[in-house]
Amino acid sequence: MATDFVVYVDEAGDEGFKFLGGERGSSRWLVLSAVIVRKSNDALMVQAAREVRALLGKPEKSTLHFRELKHEQRLPFVRVVSTAPIRTVHVMVHKPSIQNPENYQQERHKLYRYLTRLLLERVSWLCRDSARDGHCEADLIFSNRSAMSYDDLREYLDVLLRMAGHGGDVNIHWGTIDRNRVRAINHDQLAGLQIVDAVATSAFYAANKSQYGEVEERYFEILKNTLYRNRGRVDGYGLKIWCRDADERKRLTYLASL
Repeated sequence: MATDFVVYVDEAGDEGFKFLGGERGSSRWLVLSAVIVRKSNDALMVQAAREVRALLGKPEKSTLHFRELKHEQRLPFVRVVSTAPIRTVHVMVHKPSIQNPENYQQERHKLYRYLTRLLLERVSWLCRDSARDGHCEADLIFSNRSAMSYDDLREYLDVLLRMAGHGGDVNIHWGTIDRNRVRAINHDQLAGLQIVDAVATSAFYAANKSQYGEVEERYFEILKNTLYRNRGRVDGYGLKIWCRDADERKRLTYLASL
């Protein structure tokens, strides 16, 4: 069946809970992000990646890895992305804020799956509300994590669908999300995955402190116009933050709302 949207998904940070002094050890933040594009505009992801390579003087078929670029190269990268016909969604968790981390350590990738649920809820609302003629089906393309089973992720979606059918608190619009349209593809194979890598890492750098105790907000700020908003509101839509530090939540929300 033809779909109406393509959704690219990638994460930044890790799922560990080994926090060491000096911002060492596991990352304090884990970010899961989506880039949503109409199927009719999907070819523009290739065009955007090509434009970035030309700006940075990269070979035509080289793979873009946002972390591997210098600061002065990342800025033009995100400026190109900010002009693309896309919307973005971020689910951001400050792992030290999780009161019972053992709940997410007993089962591998449990935290990632839960963030996927929160992400797909918001992605599905965006696709539903942006639908033309009521059609809002989406291809879900995850950046492949070699240690993760995507069959398990599909089964998790089946569990959520059953929960929703029995009155559970699952807010996914199922006209958009279908487990049979979930794929995992290597980062270097699709321009859209290289774009979402930049988007996710930009949000991560805005939240997660470096070893020197600094954050870098500029990339995220440049991309803020792409965030999914519902009647002008970004909090709870394009940006879902799980953090007990009210000042930090306020900072990130304010940064997205400027």
